[in-house]
Amino acid sequence: MVPLWSAVLARHRLISLVALAVLIALAWSWLFSGAGMGMAPTVSLLPSGLAEEPMLAMMMPGDGPWAATQFVVTLAMWWVMMVAMMLPSAAPTILLYARAVHATARPATESFTLGYLLVWGVFSLIATLAQWRLAKAAMLSPMAMATSSRPLAAALLIAAGVYQISPWKDACLRQCRSPAQFLSRHFRPGWTGALRMGMLHGAWCVGCCWMLMALLFAGGIMNLAWIALLTLLVALEKLLPWGRAVSVAAGLGCILWGWVILVG
Repeated sequence: MVPLWSAVLARHRLISLVALAVLIALAWSWLFSGAGMGMAPTVSLLPSGLAEEPMLAMMMPGDGPWAATQFVVTLAMWWVMMVAMMLPSAAPTILLYARAVHATARPATESFTLGYLLVWGVFSLIATLAQWRLAKAAMLSPMAMATSSRPLAAALLIAAGVYQISPWKDACLRQCRSPAQFLSRHFRPGWTGALRMGMLHGAWCVGCCWMLMALLFAGGIMNLAWIALLTLLVALEKLLPWGRAVSVAAGLGCILWGWVILVG
């Protein structure tokens, strides 16, 4: 009976691993389909035959009012991007949770993941509103999807750098770097408990990475190289034994870069 139960648990963990891998792959495949080509998020969602000049003029957010469709699509773009960027580094916590719960509680793993992604959905809504305000103020390049203001870009880099070396960042990063401690301290049974745990873990991760995600406005919201670099930085911070040193080094680099832009 024990070998059978072990086999069931192993199968459950494998299903969780495959599901996470598929979700991450789908998010990145969407980014590869439209990011890194100087395309606005609304344009990258269109079939290639529709991405012509009249359609671009209609769909790309400018300094005028956004249609509801533009807002929803931009929100979806941000959320998918957060899935692609944040889920890989959250995978160890999710998989450890899947290992900790019984096989009969498989929906709890999905609830944990959903709670985590819901928090990043709220962040995506805030980012969408920020993008709308920047576009309305004509401070966002429609094609590159990066701020056209050098002072703003410098301010974002310096602010992100200062936050990277701050005790608030360190406190949030410690929560993200210790999945076993987090799960043992905040464990709640059932799918509703899993949802709350996922949301709490997501909140810590937002606290850890929100300024790094704000740098998308400096480097380009749909700049694939910039997205990949930030994703790698987040993963190194959370997963490496010397992750805090990586965080501080990145912070100092951002401050220096921002200062160069400001005085250049």
